Amino acid sequence: MSGGSVAGAPIPGRRTTVRVVVVGDRGTGKSSLIAAAASENFPESVSPVLPPTRLPADYYPDAVPVTIIDTASSLEGKAKLEEELKRADAVVLTYACDKPETLNRLQTFWIPEVRRLKVKAPVIVVGCKLDLRDEHYPVSLEQVMAPVMQQFREIETCIECSAANLVQVPEVFYYAQKAVLHPTAPLFDQESQTLKPRCIRALKRIFILCDHDMDGALSDSELNEFQVKCFNAPLQPAEIVGVKRVVQEKVPEGVNDLGLTLTGFLFLHALFIEKGRLETTWTVLRKFGYNDDIELRKENLPVPSKKAPDQSVELTGEALDFLMGTFSLFDSNNDGALQDSELDELFSTAPESPWDEAPYKNSVERTEFGDIRLSGFLSQWALMTLLDPAKSLAYLIYLGYTNNPATALCVTRKRTLDVKKQQSDRHVFQCFVFGPKNAGKSALLSSFVGRPFQNSHGVTSYQSYTVNAVDQLRGSKNTLILHEILEDDVKQFLSSKESLAACDVAVFVYDSSDEYSLKRASEFLMDVARRGEDTGYGVPCLFVAAKDDLDSYPMAIRDSEAICRELKIDAPIRISVKKREMNNIFWRIVNAAERCHLSVPETEYGRNMKQYRRMVNRSLVLASVGAAAAVIALAAYRTYASRKSHSAS
Repeated sequence: MSGGSVAGAPIPGRRTTVRVVVVGDRGTGKSSLIAAAASENFPESVSPVLPPTRLPADYYPDAVPVTIIDTASSLEGKAKLEEELKRADAVVLTYACDKPETLNRLQTFWIPEVRRLKVKAPVIVVGCKLDLRDEHYPVSLEQVMAPVMQQFREIETCIECSAANLVQVPEVFYYAQKAVLHPTAPLFDQESQTLKPRCIRALKRIFILCDHDMDGALSDSELNEFQVKCFNAPLQPAEIVGVKRVVQEKVPEGVNDLGLTLTGFLFLHALFIEKGRLETTWTVLRKFGYNDDIELRKENLPVPSKKAPDQSVELTGEALDFLMGTFSLFDSNNDGALQDSELDELFSTAPESPWDEAPYKNSVERTEFGDIRLSGFLSQWALMTLLDPAKSLAYLIYLGYTNNPATALCVTRKRTLDVKKQQSDRHVFQCFVFGPKNAGKSALLSSFVGRPFQNSHGVTSYQSYTVNAVDQLRGSKNTLILHEILEDDVKQFLSSKESLAACDVAVFVYDSSDEYSLKRASEFLMDVARRGEDTGYGVPCLFVAAKDDLDSYPMAIRDSEAICRELKIDAPIRISVKKREMNNIFWRIVNAAERCHLSVPETEYGRNMKQYRRMVNRSLVLASVGAAAAVIALAAYRTYASRKSHSAS
């Protein structure tokens, strides 16, 4: 593998211009440096602050123009300077080689100022006026800057130059441009001198994609094909031999009888980076669709963009088949479940495991050993696809989904249309779980994924999800997602017009031994019913009497049933998570979601509005009938008048 030249080659996802902002103390040579770079001459006199200066595309090999912004060091120009720093792609910090105090100011003021403004751009430290340094006091740049670079990791490189003698002037902005187009930080850990985990994972995926015969090594022909794809030029046989020799000398396991191994492939990239040839690794990554964060570029992910609020995204049968095959492939001991180590290996070609943090962590059922079965694995994917389709699609591709990405996802029918057709064609349903504190919402969610009952009331995070497959009649399965809405968040949640659009069914949980709990749950039910009537996103609702193992308060059953009768929904479903008496609750939730035209609560306001609309429609019908009769009568009169006129003549 060779890092061939990429000059002039359009690389997908790369910037088309680089904006470099030059800052530093007054008199450190900022303006002279910029003028010398632009004109390739030392200016005898220069303005205190130059206007934006452009170095054309052909100035550097990467064929990307550079715009250089000069800044004032005065207090009056502080606001402008801050604005420019926030817009910078790269920052050049200058000090004067003949004034050591200006170097100290970089550490005590300028770099802390860049940090204060949360500027994420790479920093190039530049010593100007090298020609004026006292010859009797030679200074090693490496010796001076090593502790500074150790303290301030945002410094990409350091260089000294002389605008007067035109020494290393173009190199200043070359390094600035390079730090933007081919940044070190995402690829390489300077401290440990190793490739970063994301870089290793991306290169591993690329290696696997290029290993067509899947023998764990890149043969000469596979290596050549890779070279042509990335650099538009084949390797000569002697070059391939040379590459392998270099690898074998340093890492013997990097080459075997079949070709270059993954270890050798990674070693070569680390070698390129150590030698400052970051453009080689970046060219490879970008050719395979990665952005500067070493993630697949979003513009290459054909996620359905035109989607109504009450439509959802699901995996297609094609994607599910791929995931089932992938699960089997990584189930190394064939026990029907993936251990954490097997799951880590499965996601080893992705930036990281997507399920290590909320809302995915602990959202599915695990075995007694903490392993995840196929149903839990597919349920987790269903949850990720519903909440973040782009992420789901990207991770399918990271795992090796090579079919057309557009075939992986499908958009469901509008739920409002499902209601008219009186059936849903969805395979994944989302249930919002409302209820007051201590009603038993979290216990319900935990029981859904087989976690044992706990008496203590733990503090749950805002977006609490659990997901599992639910067996239906005729042997079919649906995926159900339970999403807990915390009591304190209900008001804000319902303030959005589309708050209920993503909801297929709503459950209202109350503690059947607590009168106040029933009151609060019924208030939430009424709020949701009204919101559904106002927005047109009415949802089937179920009332759930939790903690049925406790003694109900007097009149509890009568009161709860009266609420359900008033809103024309089913009587409360009584459950006890503690006693594992669940009364088919999850099957009932899915059934209500499928029969989406039933169990939709109707308030008195809603009934009045429905009656009013009927009355208006009836009036419009009567008015249109009356208008039609008048038109017919007029036409008949005109016909009669015409005939009479003819007979008279």
